[in-house]
Amino acid sequence: MEIESMVANSALIRAREGGGGKGRSWKWRDMLRFAHISQCADLAASIERDYDSLCVKQPIGRELFKLFCQSRQDLQNFMSLLDALEVFETKLDDERLDFGFSIVQKFLTTQSNQCVTVVSKHKDSCVEGLQYDACRDVFQDCRADLHQCLSGEPFTQYQYSMFFDRFLQWKMLERQPITKQAFRQYRLLGKGGFGEVWACQVRATGMMYACKKLEKTHVKKRRGEAMALNEKQILEGLDSRFVVNLAYAYETKHFLCMVLTMMSGGDLKFHIYNMGEAGLQEERVRFYAAEVCCGLMHLHRKSILYRDLKPENILLDDNGHIRISDLGLAVKLSEGGLVRGRVGTLGYMAPEVVSHERYGMSADWWGLGCLVYEMTAGHPAFRARGERPKAAEMERRIQTEQEEYGDKFSKAVKDLCSSLLNKDPKERLGCRGYGGKEIQCHSFFKKVNFRMLEAGLVEAPFKPDPRLVYCSDVQDIEEFSAVKGVSLDQSDDNFYSKFNTGSVPISWQKEIIETGCFKELNTFGPEGSRSPDLDWAQAPEMPKRSLLHRIFRRHHGPDAPEENKPNLVSGENFIKSGILSSTL
Repeated sequence: MEIESMVANSALIRAREGGGGKGRSWKWRDMLRFAHISQCADLAASIERDYDSLCVKQPIGRELFKLFCQSRQDLQNFMSLLDALEVFETKLDDERLDFGFSIVQKFLTTQSNQCVTVVSKHKDSCVEGLQYDACRDVFQDCRADLHQCLSGEPFTQYQYSMFFDRFLQWKMLERQPITKQAFRQYRLLGKGGFGEVWACQVRATGMMYACKKLEKTHVKKRRGEAMALNEKQILEGLDSRFVVNLAYAYETKHFLCMVLTMMSGGDLKFHIYNMGEAGLQEERVRFYAAEVCCGLMHLHRKSILYRDLKPENILLDDNGHIRISDLGLAVKLSEGGLVRGRVGTLGYMAPEVVSHERYGMSADWWGLGCLVYEMTAGHPAFRARGERPKAAEMERRIQTEQEEYGDKFSKAVKDLCSSLLNKDPKERLGCRGYGGKEIQCHSFFKKVNFRMLEAGLVEAPFKPDPRLVYCSDVQDIEEFSAVKGVSLDQSDDNFYSKFNTGSVPISWQKEIIETGCFKELNTFGPEGSRSPDLDWAQAPEMPKRSLLHRIFRRHHGPDAPEENKPNLVSGENFIKSGILSSTL
């Protein structure tokens, strides 16, 4: 390994080890300083007052609404029940029955002092559901009625509380313009058709990401604007543990940048071909195939057809879990709609794609078959390793030849592959009316608990070494340069304005919570009072002056002494001490 790569790898590994709180800039509090509540008036007037969005889907909104409810004695049992229902979803199959009955006994039984009366009518149906199958969503109706009740008077009162005002302050931070100065850049991870992927770190929080930088002149020359914007818009509408998430989108003078989930474990192609004998053990094949299946199902539920499933696009994170990446070729279908277009990588295209026929989700299930085959065999389904057949020959093989199965294929994996690689899309597994559920029910996945897998509670069979960088050496990645003779004009600026939208709300809020910034900054006044920045009657605090300014203003009095500064208390401490007042 060259010295350049060793230095770049060492810097990246140190940054990853110091991710989160340790990787923050020493100015991080200034970067995340709340605007005074009076400066949030325009946002307060324009923000959509939707309970599901503000109090369920948005992580910081959910935390602040929870603090509000815990400040009201009549709502505390509602929160305790919601917490218990979340824990119920994380329980192992053999633990769910007993834990479910404890929820019924505590919160749905009228004799209990913690009974939540609005859902007590569901007691008998929940008991029957637990006895029939505790692994189902037994408390679905109970949860729906809870939220229905909370979305009424409690939500109305929440909007007049200091907790909602604090939410507005967080939203102001979330909506700040994003530039390259918000990030530290580390080593080059790879190169694509329009640009490069770099490891980066958010200065304010220490969170590590991968920055996909699309070079503007390349995008324009190859007419890739629609593809770039399509990927960005699809990603910002997704929140899946099996698909890379978009956290930020911004532009620089030369690049369009998408800041995505950092996947430090490399791609599946690297693991199939660069980690010893080609191919993977069946346990890993099963695990990765199951997670890819979940990711495809998440996309399909949103009517998104992926169309580019191949090992290079499946990435591993620090803990060995996978995510689907590179959604540039994905397309959103109309309800029950089909699409035509020879899109993807030839060796992984379904027969109906190669034949220019109209197709739907069937193309993705064929891709899953190709992936499972290659992970098992150590080479693609329709060509030997190192073979470079011409395009016409590849098309012929895909449309007419039957794939071959060697000794590495067990009976179950062979049956799964042959069912997914059925050349008739109507007969293909996953296309017979039940989608991905057909695949999850296949005997190959008999050992997989998909409920636990979806919750992120199944340990991966392989965990990447945190001291290694699973990608090519820096000097082996070909240098990417701008295209000469391509000029950018006003029409390009219109496109860039659609791309340059800054932070993605749910991803940004998760980052703030996961890195501990929320817990450290979400402080209020003593005895359940508003802190000065939340006081509508108090003038906003003047920004700090520079050292030079202070030298020339010495005749002004010194800053207020430490004992005169207001005491701030975290919301968590309010709850623990019981001093959180409902007078807001």
